[in-house]
Amino acid sequence: MSFDSTWLRCPNCSADLLPVDDRVYGCEHGHRFDRSKYGYLTLLPPKAPRTVGDDREMLAARAALLNSGAYLPIAEELVRTALTVEAGDAGEALRVADLGCGTGYYSERLSNARPGTSILLADRSPDAVRAALRAVPGATGIILDIWRPLPLRAEVADVVLNVFAPRNPSEFVRILRPGGRLVVVVPRADHLRELRERGLLLDVPAEKANTVTEQLAAAGLSRRSSSSVQYMLDADRDTRALLAGMGPAAHHTASRSNTSADGSGDVTIAVDVLAFEFASPSG
Repeated sequence: MSFDSTWLRCPNCSADLLPVDDRVYGCEHGHRFDRSKYGYLTLLPPKAPRTVGDDREMLAARAALLNSGAYLPIAEELVRTALTVEAGDAGEALRVADLGCGTGYYSERLSNARPGTSILLADRSPDAVRAALRAVPGATGIILDIWRPLPLRAEVADVVLNVFAPRNPSEFVRILRPGGRLVVVVPRADHLRELRERGLLLDVPAEKANTVTEQLAAAGLSRRSSSSVQYMLDADRDTRALLAGMGPAAHHTASRSNTSADGSGDVTIAVDVLAFEFASPSG
């Protein structure tokens, strides 16, 4: 099982992490981290909040929905956008950090499109990283808290993926190499509109793409491209239950139970795929 420590720094002191033996990684200050039997490394900072990320039920719903091809057009546009970037060093593999990787679906599609890509799979949920490593077995997997300073070295990624996930703008800037790209996928206001009208999902703020653009611009990230993906998904009762059960609303038991009474019919899929580049003060 492969593991590339060149991505990593210590979450305690920010020194580079290096292999100590086959399963242990550490820094020059004596901090040590053991890889789990599933191959990932937990790199949470001291006193990190005791959140666990998406649970198994949510991840199972997401995997079933994504594996059905329901979001394939989104994945294809994300891959197209990500692969407009070249590796920072000629002859080297493209380095992609998937932050909030979930089940690894989007990284799997990217890996298939460009074999040999070096991929980091990172999420707060151990179950998510475990699933993602099954989808992309050659990747490096870590548990992290995306809200805190990331246990990743500076200028280590050619591409950062952020798909329906929290954002940490200043840290995204720090880990991107010069000329690299941050690719963000956010829902449009009418995304899954038919389910929101039934009260099964949380509302999406209007003009979310512009709000995200302003948030990232404050950290020095300039939007380089934007594309919309919109289509109608023929969703039977089971598909609607998966759509409602795989997102944040699934944390509420009522949302999960109410999906059983839902009907069938077309559901609107509508997202924006945004690409950002760090704009240095010198331009």
